Amino acid sequence: MEPVENNSKSTGNSIIFRQIIKGVHHFYMEKNIYSIITGTGSYIPSKLVKNEDFLAAEFFDTSGKKLDKSNREIIDKFEEISTIAERRYASGSLVTSDLAGFAAIEAIKSAKIDKEELDYIIVAHNFGDVRKGNKQLDIVPSLASRVKFQLGIKNPNTVAYDLPFGCPGWLQAMIQADYYIKSGDAKKILVIGAEILSRVSDPHDRDSMLYSDGAGAAVLEARKSSTPIGILAHKTRSDTFLYSKMLFMGKSYKPSGAEHEEMFLKMNGRRLYQYALETVPQAIKDCLEKSKVNLRDIKKVLIHQANGKMDDAILQRLYTLYGIDDIPENVMPMTISWLGNSSVATVPTLLDLILKKKMNTHKIKKGDTIILASVGAGMNINALVYKM
Repeated sequence: MEPVENNSKSTGNSIIFRQIIKGVHHFYMEKNIYSIITGTGSYIPSKLVKNEDFLAAEFFDTSGKKLDKSNREIIDKFEEISTIAERRYASGSLVTSDLAGFAAIEAIKSAKIDKEELDYIIVAHNFGDVRKGNKQLDIVPSLASRVKFQLGIKNPNTVAYDLPFGCPGWLQAMIQADYYIKSGDAKKILVIGAEILSRVSDPHDRDSMLYSDGAGAAVLEARKSSTPIGILAHKTRSDTFLYSKMLFMGKSYKPSGAEHEEMFLKMNGRRLYQYALETVPQAIKDCLEKSKVNLRDIKKVLIHQANGKMDDAILQRLYTLYGIDDIPENVMPMTISWLGNSSVATVPTLLDLILKKKMNTHKIKKGDTIILASVGAGMNINALVYKM
């Protein structure tokens, strides 16, 4: 009989444990706490670099052979494919954490909060503070710690850490922040995406024309609401088995000279393009289904500004998944033609520009439901549904 009694006791303990867990889960769900964006900020560098500025560049292919087309042909084809006409570079005296700090100041000011009340500062980036003329990785202390110092925050309970997650880093940091808020661990979180890609791109690789610098930030706060608001759902996936090496670090395409010994950001552009078309629309759809929101109810689709033509194709495939032939006009705002691809900074910068009414033809108002999505190194994809 003794084994039966022990088993019974074990079963009873298991039931009690499940009830406790259920009670804790019910407690937090019952509170109806949502993560809402109360402020945004961005930093767009002042140095404007046009496509014509690459006319004097020397471009080589992967084998080290100089491209046989003229730079004018290369640049014109590049703009046709990417829609990028210009981009912004950070001044030589600035590093990524500086850009992050500038965007953070604007977000805190926009949110009208006391910076000392922040529970977390999360900075998404991929290359740390790369200084002009020195590509050595510099991430000690973390960029988030540097931003906290720049902001003059003395509160030791403001936890600062970095998140490297490819281009979807800022959005993934928002997802982490939502978990903190929903769990009751935090009430105010500053989420920043910042990058200086101009210093890690190979000047002899035509893909270098894609990249730019910038920073964007948002303040997330906990809000109690009887109806769903703020972050409604999110979805993340990582396809590393087949696609982990589509973005990587490699030597310059120039076959000789000091630059050839340095490491630069490299990309398998064609495969990445196809991967994005095959996976991003479905990931967005999965997120929408999780949120119980139909695509027809989405007012804006904010996609990572990686390639204008690619984003257009992603949007087309997304609506095709829903059997919708006529895509709503002006549903996808774009900045890539004049800001280029600043990695983790593109989505928060885009959001800030719209909310600050700096995108003439785009507006987001209270009650609107939008979706944010990104794709990048990993390969990682994420999406988030948000109700204003």
